[in-house]
Order: sequence, then structure tokens, then C-alpha cells
Amino acid sequence: MRRMLTGFFVTLLILTSGCASFFAPWFPPKEKGFQELRSEHSWLGKEQSESAKKTSIVLHTQLAGAYYNRGQFKIAIDEATKALNNNPDYAPAYNVLGLIYMDLHEDKLAKENFERALEIAPKDPEAHNNFGWFLCQRMPEQMDQAIKHFMAALKISLYPTPEMPNTNAGICELSRGSYKSAERFFQQALALKPTYSQALIGMAETHFMSGNLPAARLNLLHYMRISTPTAKSLLLGVRIERKSGNRQSAASYASQLSKRFPNSDETAALRNGKF
Repeated sequence: MRRMLTGFFVTLLILTSGCASFFAPWFPPKEKGFQELRSEHSWLGKEQSESAKKTSIVLHTQLAGAYYNRGQFKIAIDEATKALNNNPDYAPAYNVLGLIYMDLHEDKLAKENFERALEIAPKDPEAHNNFGWFLCQRMPEQMDQAIKHFMAALKISLYPTPEMPNTNAGICELSRGSYKSAERFFQQALALKPTYSQALIGMAETHFMSGNLPAARLNLLHYMRISTPTAKSLLLGVRIERKSGNRQSAASYASQLSKRFPNSDETAALRNGKF
């Protein structure tokens, strides 16, 4: 099931090693809605001035992101390819292709496209963030390298959303059981943006995994106050309260999970006792 983009940002919720993981990769800034992009698509085949050509490259890349968002991978690849046909050195198109191929589990192609994006634009924080996430999720043996890419993204002073690579680094450290390091990254993200929900739920997961149940509960409650509950966050609530011996609270989370997300993997796991 695909997640929808907010603008050209994606949030992917991934359950790994019993952890609720949150990721927000990047697309080129979106200034128009999907229908507006499609309507502008009609003139792209016409003879273009150099300025119009540059505009079409950006528009094709934005369309690639929009189609990716809708799960139309073939069209998304076609649009990104059209952008690169006009400019084979346009890094954002390679970045989008990396995300598309990662979603398609074409890891070799994903890696090649992320690497090409960084070869062209070595100081692109979004490419570093996305490539770091790819390495974390698909090549865990290169986890240290993934963390280096997140740190590289953070070194770019004009990066508008540094809470993202901090949070992604925390998720990756949590996946290999480095609780103190994970907590540090989540704290850094929350220092930058106290209401960043992905960091809050990551902190809750970290405290739960390390056995600090009161802190886990506090962070989860904060998350619930500012975000719409997800199946994964509700299951985490069940796990925290059951381990704390709070049967009534655990039952409340379980009831919400079953009612809100009856067909989810988390509800199935709850029903079968597999969590």
C-alpha cells in the first residue's frame, strides 16, 4: 500500500525488528497540484527556448514525483527519463529515480541513481538523506556509511528540514540496537522541531526497547496529542501498556487498533499474539 506525499515529501512507515520506523524522503519543491502539472505537460513536446527547456526538465521531474506518489511507477520512470534526456546531469531526477527503484526493490538501480545524484551534486542534502536511508534499509552492513550520509546532509547550513536526517539516523541506530545513539539523534531532531511526530514516536520506541516504560508512555502520549494515530503507534501503545501491567490501557489501545485498522498487519499481529 502506497503512502501519499504531502507536497513532494513522503512519509513511509516501516516495521523493522519490531520497531515503528518513519521516513521522509524528498522530491523537488512542488508549487502546483497534480492536475496543474498534467495540464502543463501538453506543451512539453513543442519546440522550446532554452528557458522553456529548463522549465520542462523541472516539470518532468515533478511529474515523476507525482506519479510515484500515485503508485504509477512506469509513468514516473518515463517522466524522470524525459527530464534526463533533456539534461543528463539533472541530479533531482536521479534522486527521484533512486526512490522509485528503491520502492520497486530494484536495489542495484536505486543505488546507481542515488550515487549519480551525489556525483553531480555532492552537497545536495536531500540526496544524502535519501541515500543514507537506502543504505540503512537495504544494506545494513553499510550502516556506518548511512549515518555518514545523514551527517553530511546536516552539514549543509541552508537545509530547511534538518530534523529529517536526525530522525532517520535515530531510526537506523535503533534498528541495530544502539539505543543511546538513537535517543541522541531523536533528541536533536526534537530540539530543532519539538512537535516532529516521527521523532516523538521514534523516541517512544527507543525508550520501550531499552526498558524505560514511563518515558516511552510519555512520548507516545505526546505523539498521540499532535498526530493522527497509526496502526503502528497504536500497537506500540498496546505493547507499552501490557509490559507495564496496565491491562485497561492496553485494552483501550487494542480496541482502537481493531476498530480503526481492522485489515492491517498490526491488527493481525495483535489477534495472533505475534508482536
